[in-house]
Amino acid sequence: MMEEDVAKQINMEQLNKAKDFLIGSGIHTPSIGIVLGTGLHQLLNYIDVKQTIPYADIPGFPISTVEFHKGNLVYGTIANKNVLVMQGRLHVYEGYSMQQIVFPIRVMKLLGVQKLFLSNAAGGINLNFKKGDIVLIEDHINLQFGTPLTGKNFDELGSRFPDMSEPYDPYLKSLLQQKAKELNIELKEGVYASVNGPNLETKAEYRYLKIIGADLVGMSTVPEVIAANHMQLPCAAVSVITDECDPDNLKPVNIAEIIKAAGKADEKLSRLFYQAIESL
Repeated sequence: MMEEDVAKQINMEQLNKAKDFLIGSGIHTPSIGIVLGTGLHQLLNYIDVKQTIPYADIPGFPISTVEFHKGNLVYGTIANKNVLVMQGRLHVYEGYSMQQIVFPIRVMKLLGVQKLFLSNAAGGINLNFKKGDIVLIEDHINLQFGTPLTGKNFDELGSRFPDMSEPYDPYLKSLLQQKAKELNIELKEGVYASVNGPNLETKAEYRYLKIIGADLVGMSTVPEVIAANHMQLPCAAVSVITDECDPDNLKPVNIAEIIKAAGKADEKLSRLFYQAIESL
């Protein structure tokens, strides 16, 4: 094994060291974990923030290298519930191993997080999805470099062969659907395909993704969901559609447009997450 690969291997000692550092920094008994995706940050307006800790300060935490991902762990309360928020996530395309990508999720679980909400920006393959829509992920297709469970199993966290028949928790999904109705927010549903990136897809690749059953495509989320299921941490994920991926009418898109589209839907998504968390 190459020296670089060894450096990307994670062990329980590193996870516990990060947990102990965060407890020492005043993070106590968070019950809800949240991952904010590309261009999504308005949920922070609903949080009574107690601590903001840069990833770079936390032992073992990989550092987010994408310029529009802040790279902070934010601790505070929503409706008297302690929440721990990843303001910016980690991706395969940054060069991180799967184990590094899910390091923060595993630390959240060790700190006591009981439910996990994830968000992301995604391309809409289903032609019924339009820019600005928000979509509840009902299932996924993993097309990334493997899984964060490759290698030695952490028996302290979960079993060697975790079940994935319901990777997205039915109760949390139904709660988000119920709150969307109450807020008069249209919440669509679909299957999310996770790819490596960072390049966007070709016309032929969009056709392929549609054929295999994907409704939307992105470059994140699935490793975190796999790690959460391994630890029996219930999770739910919502995508913001930032571009329409119709191979017969495909137009060039750049990251600035994706950020702008995510920002427009951010307020809806933030209200939805807030209401769901408040009612837990």
